[in-house]
Amino acid sequence: MITLSNISVRIAGRLLIDQASVALPAGTKAGLVGRNGAGKSTLFRLITGELALESGSISIPKNARIGQVAQEAPGTEEPLLEIVLKADKERTALIAEAETATDPHRIADIQTRLADIGAHSAEARAASILSGLGFDHDAQRRPASSFSGGWRMRVALAAVLFSEPDLLLLDEPTNYLDLEGTLWLEEYIRRYPHTVIIISHDRDLLNTAVNAIVHLDQQKLTFYRGSYDQFERQRAEAIELQTKAKAKNDAARKHLQSFIDRFKAKASKARQAQSRIKALERMGTVSAVIEDHVQGFTFPDPEKEAASPIIAIENASVGYTAGKPILQRLSLRIDTDDRIALLGSNGNGKSTFAKLISGKLEAMSGSVKTAPGLKIGFFAQHQLDDLIPEQNAVEHVRRRMPGAPEAKVRARVAQMGLATAKMDTPAKDLSGGEKARLLMGLAAFDAPNLLILDEPTNHLDIDSRNALIEALNDYTGAVVLISHDRHLIEATVDRLWLVKDGTVSNYDGDLEDYRDIIIASGRKKDEKQQASDEPSSKADQRRLNADRRASLAPLRKKINEIESLTGKLEKQIQVLDAELADPALYEKAPAKAAEKAKQRGEAAAKLAAAEEQWLELSSEYEEAMAS
Repeated sequence: MITLSNISVRIAGRLLIDQASVALPAGTKAGLVGRNGAGKSTLFRLITGELALESGSISIPKNARIGQVAQEAPGTEEPLLEIVLKADKERTALIAEAETATDPHRIADIQTRLADIGAHSAEARAASILSGLGFDHDAQRRPASSFSGGWRMRVALAAVLFSEPDLLLLDEPTNYLDLEGTLWLEEYIRRYPHTVIIISHDRDLLNTAVNAIVHLDQQKLTFYRGSYDQFERQRAEAIELQTKAKAKNDAARKHLQSFIDRFKAKASKARQAQSRIKALERMGTVSAVIEDHVQGFTFPDPEKEAASPIIAIENASVGYTAGKPILQRLSLRIDTDDRIALLGSNGNGKSTFAKLISGKLEAMSGSVKTAPGLKIGFFAQHQLDDLIPEQNAVEHVRRRMPGAPEAKVRARVAQMGLATAKMDTPAKDLSGGEKARLLMGLAAFDAPNLLILDEPTNHLDIDSRNALIEALNDYTGAVVLISHDRHLIEATVDRLWLVKDGTVSNYDGDLEDYRDIIIASGRKKDEKQQASDEPSSKADQRRLNADRRASLAPLRKKINEIESLTGKLEKQIQVLDAELADPALYEKAPAKAAEKAKQRGEAAAKLAAAEEQWLELSSEYEEAMAS
């Protein structure tokens, strides 16, 4: 159990969290959600002890290991596999000690402990995690320094997953993953045997991988059971109830106050007026629901419709080095009303294709024809660095509107979704989401016929992503989208193109079909990896069996706990049934009878839920033991 009790914290004088409390049962997979700037990352720093509380307390089980992705991506000359293996510090220390130990008893203790922590299967497990995050066998043996920053962050993520801490903290882990890596991570978190808290704005991840939502809003923490969709429904219902309760409370207070105002000066009514004053004080007030306003996006519609096809590609190839094309055999067309998402692992050429159709790269061979007068807007995350750090949003837009009145320039900035208070803030001081809004607005500034968006959601919270969906659906031009956000893809596009094996082709299935293929492919990779690490002796087999039993111990423990709970609930129901069978109970204490009937119903519901969970976990345990 992780318990945060009445915690408060200030950053630079600003109160971020105020007397907030929440408790997470062991094994919870919780999504931590809230608006950008609400204090989610600050909460992580409080949990790890990096920041001190102003008041309150945080209780974490003694000796619990906390893990989170390192801030600095590894860039050494060590192979990726070695970096990940070294993340398990106990295994690394034991192996080092085993090489120098001379005491037979200590050597035996070391080998026993290595078997207990699954050290003999560690390399296969590390390789499986790296494979799931997009590193093939050869890449795993290359030095970290040979990879770009985004790929190195994947290595940092692989390292913390491999170390398998008791409390895993993940802050926007999908920002540097492609769709394939995101799908793999969803499955990994869902099966993770310990507690996870994940900050994410990826709706599908929060619907698939977690079983609880912690909402940080108005400086308070609220715990909701279930997925993100269930959280939204529960919160909408709570807001509706609170709104109704406030209206009812306000009406009652107004009625009492009216009586007091009319009669408090009359001697004959003084006693009644005083009575109502006390009633008004006892009544209290119901807080108003405070909803933060989300700035929308506006993409101006094309001033003139271009003739279809707006882009026609015939047997083209494209790349960065002569004679070494990244993509070839490209024969595709894009029409004025197309909404296309590009699927495929990072490194397969999605961004290269986007540069080809945007005109930023020329074809090495074949032809790429564009419609006369075609305007293209292009947004990519790396372009955030192209903003002039010392210039604010108004200055960026003014360069595109020379001679325009100040009011008109600021109105255009407002259309990009930047709040008035942020218009004069230098770009270097804007948040990632605010920079993304500015850059998207500049990309669409000239009312393009085709809008190309390469990972537009990395710095946007869920509400801002919904605003982006609305803007894209209102926009009348063509859209080509690269994103790991399945919800965004499903809500805005109607065609899928797969970038794979050095070319781009139409994909006939939907995202669910693609997800199934990716997950099945990942399992095949794991099986292949396991086959390559088959035990070479009976002793190795015994060690592997011991490792398997150890890895399944938390699951077996959970099953035993549920069995104990079902036994207690069955006894409770038996006692209640015996009491409810007595007719005298209904005559002498009808209210007590009703309460016991209610208790019996609650116990029966808990028993049904526990039995269902027991069946699910038992099936999972049996499958794992049989595999």
